[in-house]
Amino acid sequence: MKILSTISNVACLILLSAALFTSCKQTSDTKTTNTVKDSTNFKLYSKNVQDSFFISVQLPLAYPEQPKKKYPVVVLTDANFYYPMLAPVLQQYEQGGLLPPMILVGIGYKSFQAMDSLRQRDYLYPKAIPSDEMKAPGGGQNFYRFITGELLPYINKNYPTMSTERTLLGHSFGGYFTLYSLLEQLNTKRADFSGFVAASPSLWYNNFYLSRIPEQLKTSAVTDTLSLHLTVGQLEDPKWSVAPVNDLSSMLKTDKRLKFSSTIYTDLDHMDVGLISYIRGLQKIYNK
Repeated sequence: MKILSTISNVACLILLSAALFTSCKQTSDTKTTNTVKDSTNFKLYSKNVQDSFFISVQLPLAYPEQPKKKYPVVVLTDANFYYPMLAPVLQQYEQGGLLPPMILVGIGYKSFQAMDSLRQRDYLYPKAIPSDEMKAPGGGQNFYRFITGELLPYINKNYPTMSTERTLLGHSFGGYFTLYSLLEQLNTKRADFSGFVAASPSLWYNNFYLSRIPEQLKTSAVTDTLSLHLTVGQLEDPKWSVAPVNDLSSMLKTDKRLKFSSTIYTDLDHMDVGLISYIRGLQKIYNK
């Protein structure tokens, strides 16, 4: 596993996000007004979850000049927290030629507080066991079905998407959900996502339930069509965070069915890992 010292890079990216968010968001809103669905923010009710989600969509800077072109789709969990940071960075990276133009789809809740309480309901599967010391109903499967059966069809219908080029991003419980989605996709023989970025995933959940991914990958018909970027911060808990990511990485890195990469970020703790993981993960997946 590659080890990088990136604290200064993360600080710069966050400052860049804060400085550019207002101007870039205004640019995005202006360019998407009266084009596709006339809005970049909407509420979408899920029959699977039986709740509404607040969706944010950012079209690439290239869209006004190339409206008929189809673009890769990046689906972001924990959007209340990460979307305001990641959205302007993706546009800036597109403008600088560091990433290709892509459509960003953020899945959020009605408020930051709601996200903080409901992500436990939506991101974890199966139901929590006593050793988890938490109450999680195991709604991850319902949330997965919302994304694959309700959200993605809506996005495909209303936006110029490349249905074969979609990446799912998640951090912490969201990172767990990203890996669970990979497992579920293998189990159901679906092809909803071609890329997965899991930052500091909560691999300890339900007695390391996701440790079955390597075996499921071996029995799948997948060749080399899937990419996974897995990360953790070196300052995170050595036993419950760093070691499980190392163990899973050791099992996955030799499997040629998966385009796999992993990184331990030195000097970074749990909450520092998400943004830099998303950017670097997208670069590894799309800068071929």
